[in-house]
Amino acid sequence: MNKKMIESLQILSISLIWLLFTGIAIWIVNLIQVSLKLHDAPDASVAISIVAIPVFFILASVLTYVFIGLRKGRKEER
Repeated sequence: MNKKMIESLQILSISLIWLLFTGIAIWIVNLIQVSLKLHDAPDASVAISIVAIPVFFILASVLTYVFIGLRKGRKEER
């Protein structure tokens, strides 16, 4: 694979993981809001958010760190 293709796939991967994380966080916040609006106990939504939001945030951060670290360590070929 050529260099441009690999860089494009890395940027696509980082973008998709952050899009996924943002979507999951918005979905969980929406679940909590709906449960409060319906006067329901938000126990399940809060329990999911306590686990899911940090896990996805850590995964997205690690993936971003790895790809940015790989790009910093790479020497330009001329």
